[in-house]
Amino acid sequence: MSTSLLALAILPVIVLIYYVYQADKVEKEPMGLLIKLVILGACTCLSALILEILFGAVLDALVSPASELYILLENFLVVAVSEEIGKYFVLKKVTWNNKEFNYCFDAIVYAICVGLGFALLENILYVSDGGFSVAISRALLAIPGHAVDAVFMGYFYGLAKKAAYLGRFDRAERNRHLALWVPVLIHGFYDYCLSTSYDLAIVLFFIFIVVMDIFAIRRIKASSREDSQVA
Repeated sequence: MSTSLLALAILPVIVLIYYVYQADKVEKEPMGLLIKLVILGACTCLSALILEILFGAVLDALVSPASELYILLENFLVVAVSEEIGKYFVLKKVTWNNKEFNYCFDAIVYAICVGLGFALLENILYVSDGGFSVAISRALLAIPGHAVDAVFMGYFYGLAKKAAYLGRFDRAERNRHLALWVPVLIHGFYDYCLSTSYDLAIVLFFIFIVVMDIFAIRRIKASSREDSQVA
């Protein structure tokens, strides 16, 4: 893999992480913690691969691979769940009890680092195999897609943390579930639109991408502007 291709694979990730990092106006997070989250996020590529093989074997035994139902379940329950559950596990394991997690927006910063850590390694692998055209298409679609998933994961994760500190444990539990399952739904729909044979799906895909990108940017700006302590 050439140096220029490697740079194209890495640059979109760095730009998006930096954008969210700069949006954290109250108190910047320690660089060591963020780097740790990126590295562990990249490691979830391995856990996702293992889970996809296991879940895929179960799906193959239950549903015909030639059916539309198979494509739907594969994208939502195999790929999206396998990837997002690993990201969520790292996010919660590393940050939930971390003393640095003291503002709601911190959760979005953490989730972005984990999600784009995953996207970084995945992107390097895809670009090394597909070349320049793949690097450009993924910089415009796949990398922002992972970032959108992370923004929603972080948003609900931050709400869960604040609710837990306030003793509203039922609300905390609900938001922890949303922190996992909302990204799963977004991720699953993204992949399904690219996998199905329906022509309308491509149109829906690009509309979906534009809408979700705008929504995620607005969510980042609003969460940054309205940032508050979790305790």
